[in-house]
Amino acid sequence: MTNMNGHNQGNNMAVTAMAIASSKQPLPTAKSVDTLPVLKRLQSELMALMMSGDSLISAFPEEDNIFCWKGTITGSKDTVFEGTEYKLSLSFPNDYPFKPPKVKFETVCFHPNVDLYGNICLDILQDKWSSAYDVRTILLSIQSLLGEPNTSSPLNTQAASLWSNQEEYRKMVEKLYKPIARC
Repeated sequence: MTNMNGHNQGNNMAVTAMAIASSKQPLPTAKSVDTLPVLKRLQSELMALMMSGDSLISAFPEEDNIFCWKGTITGSKDTVFEGTEYKLSLSFPNDYPFKPPKVKFETVCFHPNVDLYGNICLDILQDKWSSAYDVRTILLSIQSLLGEPNTSSPLNTQAASLWSNQEEYRKMVEKLYKPIARC
């Protein structure tokens, strides 16, 4: 069988089958074959993120599961979050990038758009999601949200009401913030 480019698909399938058979990995299931484009996309995003040189954001798969990542963002300069560092969890669905990942703060974050459980109210993680977005876009958007919250639609009303008094707000951030332990 030949594809539209004139390449023999039979040979490609045979080479793939031989590679799978010779590896020590278990044979892929129908479900894992369906997620192959997602795996490739996430691997590509990981490489792009590592090569981007952004020192204030990072993310890596958790252990050997490419669908679960741990991310880190650092508060931007000249915001009440400057000098703080937050851990996030990112969980990618099988139909990523057509559906957004679930993203939560793992570090306590006192913020108008973050609830007590770490859930984030950010339009690009909900109704404004686009498959053009990637992990880097998500992390940069959350980092930007830290310094520019939407106080008219808060998840944390206490944080929203205190936001206008940046001095008091900074004191609350410092009081609740627990630095991330380094290995």
